[in-house]
Amino acid sequence: MVQVFEMVVLVVAITVFGRIIMQHLRNRERQAPDTEAENRRLKSEVDELKQRIATLERIAVDKRHRLADEIDALDRERGA
Repeated sequence: MVQVFEMVVLVVAITVFGRIIMQHLRNRERQAPDTEAENRRLKSEVDELKQRIATLERIAVDKRHRLADEIDALDRERGA
């Protein structure tokens, strides 16, 4: 009699565990497209940030050149 009870409990446990695994796999399949969309969005954002950094670098370098040119112009005015 005890063996029959253990067998029933084992069958129920295996069934419940199998359903949990199947549900987990289904949920993972549903999330895959969302992950791809998120990856595309993040790549787009990274590209935009790279462009902004390039613009800031160009501005910083341009200011250095302008400052150097202005200093040179002042030196020429004083020397003239």
